[in-house]
Amino acid sequence: MVKFAGISFRGLTLDDVFLEREGLTHITTVNAAYIVTFNEDMRFRSIVNDSIATFDGQAPYLVAKLLKNGARFTKISGSDLIYRICERAAHRGERVFLLGGMPASNARSLEILQMQNPNLMIAGFSPPLEPYPFSKKQNRAILQRIREFKPHYLLVGFGARKQLYWIDDHREALTDAGVRLAVGVGGAFEMVSGRLKRAPHCLQLLGLEGIYRFLRQPERFRLERLIKSARFLRYI
Repeated sequence: MVKFAGISFRGLTLDDVFLEREGLTHITTVNAAYIVTFNEDMRFRSIVNDSIATFDGQAPYLVAKLLKNGARFTKISGSDLIYRICERAAHRGERVFLLGGMPASNARSLEILQMQNPNLMIAGFSPPLEPYPFSKKQNRAILQRIREFKPHYLLVGFGARKQLYWIDDHREALTDAGVRLAVGVGGAFEMVSGRLKRAPHCLQLLGLEGIYRFLRQPERFRLERLIKSARFLRYI
């Protein structure tokens, strides 16, 4: 375990992520914005503390590497973890469910991941956009599809708070449906599908992926996210 910015990171390697545990394992991939929210939102903090947290954002990862000299851990982002999960599931005869994202992105991600892993059993669902908490009708529709498919792995792309809260609120139902590993992956389906282009690898290594996305799509919410992310330094 590595303690950083108030968070106990227990997902230090892929072996930690895939370790067989009793019941449902909730993986949270923590970037700079997560660190800020963690320190300002009590419920968010409680859920992350109960989860297996990994380093996602490059900036927190680099700072932690500098401050935790000698500690061994790797960067495990939601976008990268999707591919590892699908490879593992295809090899082990397990099922993967993609929940969320835009309908076209969800559907295209299914196609791409299936092509990359021909033996993979995979399904998905992109429910209509709703503020959280979702309506009872929405939750019934989501859970019904999950129960029918019985996935071992559930990848949820609702955005940071929504996906974190939704997984936590439905932990019992997901466990009963056979889900063993649930991961919030944010906008990763948009990147898997090719709808959004990921930053060049050199910019990712420098922690400039957020700036790259903003320059390609200069929308207000991206600027607000950048400003929020920069605040993670105050919590170190």
